[in-house]
Amino acid sequence: MLEAVSALDAASFNGFARIEEAGLRGMITLRGDLGSTGVKNAATGVAGVDMPGRREANCVGEKGIAWMSPDELLVLVPYAEAEHAAGVISRALAGEHALVANVSDARAMFYVSGDGAREVLAKLSPADMHPETFRPGQIRRTRLAQVPAGFWMRDTETFEVICFRSVADYVFGLLKNAAQPGSEIGYF
Repeated sequence: MLEAVSALDAASFNGFARIEEAGLRGMITLRGDLGSTGVKNAATGVAGVDMPGRREANCVGEKGIAWMSPDELLVLVPYAEAEHAAGVISRALAGEHALVANVSDARAMFYVSGDGAREVLAKLSPADMHPETFRPGQIRRTRLAQVPAGFWMRDTETFEVICFRSVADYVFGLLKNAAQPGSEIGYF
């Protein structure tokens, strides 16, 4: 059996913000009625965190839940647990209208951190990144330049960014370019 590898083999860059690939992460798409007790219990039971609200992400360590749309969650677990966790969720929702898919190998994740992290993402996304508008625990599904992506704030200086694995190198290049020393705008 082949050993799983991340999209960019832990690539990193230090500019006015730090950009680093997160490595292998377990990611499960769960679609269904987010008001359903069964869906909530299945997601929180596997992730070990409280259910997030609309446009929020609740993450602790490698586990978490991110609200993706009115009928979709992204459940985060350690990579080695993803297949088992997807099975647990599927069994818990047997008989309920839901879709559960392990998308770990189809996605890539990056950390953008440091004082300039907010500015890096503001250069690439149409999302309002002002500190009064976008705070820790919030998530946005948007675009980074020409590709779909999502990101959330873990704390005041750390963002997690997800994208399709097929565009991971492009996204890393975008983030790296936006974090080049000397390109600071100083807006935030």
